[in-house]
Amino acid sequence: MRSRYSAYVLHEIDYLRQTLWPAYQPNFDAFGTAQWAYNNHWTGLKILACDKGGKEDRKGSVLFEASYLATGILQTHRELSLFRKKSGRWYYVEALPEDGK
Repeated sequence: MRSRYSAYVLHEIDYLRQTLWPAYQPNFDAFGTAQWAYNNHWTGLKILACDKGGKEDRKGSVLFEASYLATGILQTHRELSLFRKKSGRWYYVEALPEDGK
């Protein structure tokens, strides 16, 4: 999660595509993602909770808040993210409802 947040901050759009679940990579909106990354000033990341995601796990989730300035207004993006591991590498899959269901 932290590496993907850093990719938004540093505008590493290709990294965001590469760390997206492989089946979703062909439909990745690089232009839209780049606009989102460039048009906001990222101010912080708080990891609120993690479930699984250890060495032996195949999936895990992270509840986080990313703060940013958009047109001079401080905003917070809160998300429960699902990650899956394939061939030893973790990939972002999707945002889940906060109850995880």
